[in-house]
Formats: sequence, C-alpha cells, structure tokens
Amino acid sequence: MPMSTNRRLIEDFYYKVWNAGDEKTAHRILAPHLAFRGSTGPSKSGVAEFLDYVRLIRNALGNYECVIDELVTEGDRSFAKMIFRGIHVGTLFGVEPTGQQIEWAGAALFRIHDAQISHIWVLGDVDSLKNQLGLVEEISP
Repeated sequence: MPMSTNRRLIEDFYYKVWNAGDEKTAHRILAPHLAFRGSTGPSKSGVAEFLDYVRLIRNALGNYECVIDELVTEGDRSFAKMIFRGIHVGTLFGVEPTGQQIEWAGAALFRIHDAQISHIWVLGDVDSLKNQLGLVEEISP
C-alpha cells in the first residue's frame, strides 16, 4: 500500500473522525474488527465501541482537536506523534467541568490492512492530563 494512502487514512482519522466527529468517515476508514487502545487508557473492539469512546471524549472536551506533530509510515504501519487538546466542558475522570483549556501529548501506532485501519495503539501523557484536571500532583526533583 502506498505511503500516501496510509498518510491520508491517518489524517482522515484525526482531522475528520476525531476533530469533526465524522462517523461516516470512521465507518469507511476503520476495519469492522478494529482493535483500539485510547490515549486515556481504555481498549475498544470494533467501530461501534470506538465511536462511543470518541463521543465520550468529544463531549467532555469542547473544541476537541488532535494535532499531528509528526507522521511516519512504513509498509502497513504508521506512527504519529500528537497533541490532544480541548476545553473541559464535561465530566472527565470523574472531574466536573472546569472550563479550562487542557492539552496532553500522545503517540499512536497504526496498522493498516486492506486499505483500512485495523489496529490503533495510543499512549498518552495521562499524568499531565490528570494534573491539569487537579487529580495528581507533579513530581518535584
């Protein structure tokens, strides 16, 4: 599969599915048997469970945005270095809305199969996210 196709899939995943909430695009670019692990920790199987997670995050974070800092593709795998951000407008990790802008870093590994994303494993800086929500204190040197 050409790298440009992988790049387009990943860009559609973030800019259309996550940033715009476009569920039609999700069904087009994600394999029905999708295996997904989110930046905040949960694992989901299939497109329906994944979209439930997207709705949860987008409802908790207004103006939610994923920004791709770097995107590398090779063969059937792609890697993205990310920034996730939004305004805390809904309950997240049990914390009531603060109205504050929050942002955390993440990295995602994708596997592409038959021109669809089949596996996504995302690691996010959850400590930073929770710190911004007032749940953990930063470690001092």
